[in-house]
Amino acid sequence: MRFSPFSAAWRQRSRRGLTLIEISIALAIAAVLFGAVAIGIGALTGAKAKSSAVEMAGVIRSLYDSAALSGKTCRLVFEIPDPKSEEATRYHAECAGSGVTTSRDRDSALKDDAKARTERARAHGSGRDERRNYTRSDNSTPSAQELMAQEKERVEETTKFSSFTAEEVGPRELPAGVSVSVWTRQQHAAVESGVAYLYFFPQGYTEKALVYLRQGENVWTLDVSPLTGKVNIVAEALEVPRS
Repeated sequence: MRFSPFSAAWRQRSRRGLTLIEISIALAIAAVLFGAVAIGIGALTGAKAKSSAVEMAGVIRSLYDSAALSGKTCRLVFEIPDPKSEEATRYHAECAGSGVTTSRDRDSALKDDAKARTERARAHGSGRDERRNYTRSDNSTPSAQELMAQEKERVEETTKFSSFTAEEVGPRELPAGVSVSVWTRQQHAAVESGVAYLYFFPQGYTEKALVYLRQGENVWTLDVSPLTGKVNIVAEALEVPRS
């Protein structure tokens, strides 16, 4: 039976309005459309990448302060998945048992080592044996090989990195759709997959670094100052400095 726009049955159905099922379907369609619009706007503005950049800048600054206050070398570890995968990028903090010698103070370390060697040579020439301080419980003197093994074990223990957790620098995961790449002054190009490190030293400085966060066509760059640990967030992809 067909209804004419002028028939009584058509006028009666129009007065009845929409049924509950029809209203539910309309609301579901509206929700889907609203979600699609929100996702599209977020991708266009890079909102997730921007908020992630702000959060990461806070973590970098906190880890810079933690290394300076604790007297330990720390690092931010980025676990960057393959760009083709759908896995999220994760990052967390680690600290060594003590301050690790870096290339910046390597010349000073070599001078100190040379001075120590000279003092040992003088002590040996004067007939004093420095190894008497390294005695076992039975008062016997360890061999040179044993002393070297002990020193190696001590150095490895103090330079071993372990997880560092604090409220400000706990493990984090970037939201879906946000990728990261990391460049430091030790690299020719930014690391886009695999593991990347950003080091913080107890002397009160870090590595010159650029951290790129991308969402769609949007890129935010974290420009890390090596002397102050200050992070400048720039709404573009800064060029890697030429060595």
